Amino acid sequence: MLYLGYRTFRQTDKSKQNDFLLANRSLTLPSFVATLVTTWYGGILGIGEFAYSYGISTWVVFGLPYYFFALLYAFILAPKVRKAGTFTIADMFYQKYSKPVGLFSSICLLFMTTPAPYLLIVALIIQILMGWSFITCLLIGTFFSIIYIYWGGFRSVVRTNEFQFILMYSAFIILLIFAIFHFGSWSYLKANLPVMHLNWRGNNSIQYLLVWFFIAFWTFVDPGFHQRCSAAKSEKLARQGILVSILFWFIFDFLTLSTGLYAAAALKGIQPALAYPLLADRILPPVLKGLFFSGMLAVVMSTIVSYTLLSAITFGRDIVWRMTNPADENQTVVSTRSGLLVTAVISVSLVWLIPSVIQLWYVIGTLFIPPMLLPLLTAYFPQFQLKSRLTFQTMLLSFSIALSWFVWGQVNKMDGQVQYLFNLEPFFPGLLISVLIYLFGNFYRRWKRLRI
Repeated sequence: MLYLGYRTFRQTDKSKQNDFLLANRSLTLPSFVATLVTTWYGGILGIGEFAYSYGISTWVVFGLPYYFFALLYAFILAPKVRKAGTFTIADMFYQKYSKPVGLFSSICLLFMTTPAPYLLIVALIIQILMGWSFITCLLIGTFFSIIYIYWGGFRSVVRTNEFQFILMYSAFIILLIFAIFHFGSWSYLKANLPVMHLNWRGNNSIQYLLVWFFIAFWTFVDPGFHQRCSAAKSEKLARQGILVSILFWFIFDFLTLSTGLYAAAALKGIQPALAYPLLADRILPPVLKGLFFSGMLAVVMSTIVSYTLLSAITFGRDIVWRMTNPADENQTVVSTRSGLLVTAVISVSLVWLIPSVIQLWYVIGTLFIPPMLLPLLTAYFPQFQLKSRLTFQTMLLSFSIALSWFVWGQVNKMDGQVQYLFNLEPFFPGLLISVLIYLFGNFYRRWKRLRI
């Protein structure tokens, strides 16, 4: 991967933002699929943790909702994103609304693109393999996520993603084959798994599952989707790329869920986040065991490099460059590179504060999706768009309500369990206030037109 990153570095025009940020909008279908599929799967230990703890509900939480929203994205947004010719999601906010809206959206996106959950995972994997201290492993993972991008920008991300795509599928196909031969097929799982692991809810409440379903709205506001659609050769290819990616996501979900169930059936009393590494350590022979760990690292590193670049672009281009020197477009590359250090500091700090992959996903999705969702969607559908000032107020109010609700639950814990107001997850009131303002705003505008 280091070799691929360096080779791409020599092919990249590092002074031009179109090349450094979007590879001159030249992604072919295989490259598009490889980079989108690998980027979307960084939380591999989190998936293993959930599959080990809750069984097939993992597919209900982390599979089905994302297929659904990715399908909607392919037909509703992908062609519009490519046609718009923007570089980032924040560009749409700056163009369609105002500077305050653009700046606030950039701050939200800075946290949404943090590679913190994935740096936590890669640090754990390195620690398992090498036995070094956690902070040492974390800093090593962070360093390698920065050096790729500093070399070749988005081209380096795409080239390494193509190699990582092969590694990740090979690793889990090998693990599943050996699990079947070592333990047996479906009858073994049925005999050795708790009943709840074979229930679609996995002993979780409907409201908890609904929160995760709505967190899958992340697809619409995910800068990774936007970047890859913007970098595609054409509008048609952007749509086709997402549709093909859904098929590959389904295949990989089958592999990870199946191996997670085998870990739950065969390995009792382990730390759930280590389900995949410990299963591989038990059943794989030398060489193949090394290949599996390489593949698992590839899953995580592919997402780290993608999100590190996106986070650096958000800070360096969408915040610093926009606020200081927007007339000189070539300065965006310099600003993006300077944003790498800020991204590293924020990510390491988040890992230190919230050392849980699933909790990081939950907190970031809960706080930042509600204020971002409707303003972004209506930026592409101006007939439903609100005025800039009201949009900014709506985003700020939506975020404030979600944050206040979340803090209330954390402060008022009972027996270690958060106690939210009205037993309602903070995602819902944050999104609800945004929906109500948009409904009322559009209703009032139509009513006013009818009166005229």
